[in-house]
Amino acid sequence: MTLIYKIKKEFLDFFLLKSDNHWWIEISTAKPHCIYYFGPFQHLQEAKTAQYGYVEDLESEAAEEIVVNIKYCNPDVLTVFNEEEQLNLLVTNNQKI
Repeated sequence: MTLIYKIKKEFLDFFLLKSDNHWWIEISTAKPHCIYYFGPFQHLQEAKTAQYGYVEDLESEAAEEIVVNIKYCNPDVLTVFNEEEQLNLLVTNNQKI
């Protein structure tokens, strides 16, 4: 690796860290109906490598219909879920709210 390459890489890395956007793993599931964001990752390849661990965790929790997207973004929230659906599930299972 040449010195010029290293300098360019450090320069780009610096600006990526300073920007509002980074690489995020977006995972949506049908049951429970949720969207999860995992990150941030500085490099796309880091996110691609990490996605398998998050999917494995969700599978171990019996999540269904898992869909993965890797995005360059800045999510406002890290977990999005349908509150009404979750409340209906709790009531159906006779759980106290």
